[in-house]
Amino acid sequence: MTIDRTDHRGAADLRTEQLSLGYGDTRVVHELDVALPAGQVTAVVGPNGCGKSTLLGALARLHAPRSGAVVLDGRALATLRPREAARRIGLLPQDADAPDGLTVRDLVRYGRHPHQGLLRQWSPEDAAAVTQALAAADLLELADRPLDTLSGGQRQRAWIAMVVAQETEVVLLDEPTSALDLGHQLEVLELVHDLARAGRTVVLVLHELSTACRYADHLVAMLDGRVVAEGPPSAVVTPELVRDLYGVEAVVMSDPVAGTPVVCPVRRVSESARTTAAAPA
Repeated sequence: MTIDRTDHRGAADLRTEQLSLGYGDTRVVHELDVALPAGQVTAVVGPNGCGKSTLLGALARLHAPRSGAVVLDGRALATLRPREAARRIGLLPQDADAPDGLTVRDLVRYGRHPHQGLLRQWSPEDAAAVTQALAAADLLELADRPLDTLSGGQRQRAWIAMVVAQETEVVLLDEPTSALDLGHQLEVLELVHDLARAGRTVVLVLHELSTACRYADHLVAMLDGRVVAEGPPSAVVTPELVRDLYGVEAVVMSDPVAGTPVVCPVRRVSESARTTAAAPA
């Protein structure tokens, strides 16, 4: 899968400053200061309910901050008009759904909606962006097939192609490999890798820690709405981090091919043991 770099506009600088988020009276994310490296893949990891998807929604301007801000290239994201934000940040949420009978090409065309308006209808530039996105996702031969006739990996690549056609500098993906088998996971993650190498800033939520280590340049580990570790996977993934995040005793080894950390679970750790280990000396 190869993405044309000739029309690249430069990677975006995306960060949070003292960002707090919540639902109703419940605060979910607490005063986060996180910088997402430009032109790289950042994986956000952590246990269920730690605030990963909520953070991703805030980066896409779906969740308004309780306090603090999301900052894009030095400007608070909340100050951007919705259409401008949609031209700069693309989001693929979990469990994306499409009408029955929709073809791959039709789905990818939706990615051009932020570029449309009363004075700008469908153009040759839009058609070229759709073709390039289909090519990037290796879907040109399947462009006229209904989505519901594709494999799981092909469907997920079609959704990502829609985001690619949006031509945003930032791509946000919430669990893009969920419910996919190993082969289809590799299809999707290779495409994600190519997006970053083409200069986009990519942030994705992943559950599988070893997979995140292999495909991400930068890791953000969250627990209870806070960042407990961030940096290159080889620098931050340790048995202590795995225990703190998931309550699992594990051995962390080096991948014999990629050299990235591989987490081998051994056993669950009791809550009392976790509390004792976390207590200050």
